[in-house]
Amino acid sequence: MKPLLETRNLVRVYAGRKGLLGKPVAIRAVDGVALRLHQGETLGIVGESGSGKSTLGRMLLGVDPAQDGVVRFDGEALPPLGTKEWRSLRSQMQMVYQDPLAALDRRLKIAAQIREPLDIHAIGSPAERDARVGELLRSVGLGTQHASRYPHELSGGQRQRVVIARALATAPRLLVCDEPVSALDVSIQAQVVNLLRDLTRDSRLSMVFISHDLKVVRNLCDRVAVMYLGRIVEEGPTTQLFAAPKHPYTQALISSVPEPGRVLDSRVILQGEPPDPARRPNGCAFHPRCPLASDICRARVPQLMPVASGQAAACHHVNTVNTVRAA
Repeated sequence: MKPLLETRNLVRVYAGRKGLLGKPVAIRAVDGVALRLHQGETLGIVGESGSGKSTLGRMLLGVDPAQDGVVRFDGEALPPLGTKEWRSLRSQMQMVYQDPLAALDRRLKIAAQIREPLDIHAIGSPAERDARVGELLRSVGLGTQHASRYPHELSGGQRQRVVIARALATAPRLLVCDEPVSALDVSIQAQVVNLLRDLTRDSRLSMVFISHDLKVVRNLCDRVAVMYLGRIVEEGPTTQLFAAPKHPYTQALISSVPEPGRVLDSRVILQGEPPDPARRPNGCAFHPRCPLASDICRARVPQLMPVASGQAAACHHVNTVNTVRAA
């Protein structure tokens, strides 16, 4: 089956500088990423802050153009940013941002903001657009009384529901969610996650869910890709990856998730901080923090290779890793 979204060798490099007057340096935020997403599937992208997750999410929509590689949507390469073809395609590809208040216009009422994508893409008649706004409000658990309010008059969870409703206005086929529940209380997080799960189930919506919260990812996603310093180091079906992670970094992430009845002594503690992206280590970028690091890790970049049915990892010592069982 042809994937809805496919990327090959995606690269995004930003220009940085060492100090105020230092020499320019290249920062590889995304470094050779390849992904596939099928219709109706939810892919989770996880990793520490600075791993390139958000940059990758913007690249999937063409908001941050790739400097190398290609993004294909429904078999066709994404048009260049800002072109008529790209703007037209955006009706099928939408994004939900981390901070709903920053994503909304504080001067516009909720109904006007949800209707805006319909106006931009000239979808339906004025009466049909108004009816669609009411339908979208109900679909995300809000009432008609919220339509005339301003963003500051809503709670954080309600604002995030508005952002989701606006993203769904054009009936997109792909939704990219960038940390959509990280700023919400736990109870509100559960409501939003359940809403997203229902939407993907009922409408066959494909979703890329970017998060550092592995519990949410495990409950929502069909597959998971683990990023470290711009590269994918492991990928596989969610249940399989959480039960038997193959990469030492994935093991450390999963073992950090608290589980009732599991002693804290079983956690894998990573030493040090992620390296500076402007000074990437030679070979495997994870080797300065890896307990299995050897000479080959410091000399050669490991490639993402199959390690089990549907599961792949980028580690020279993948066959010697002691897997961490996740409940």
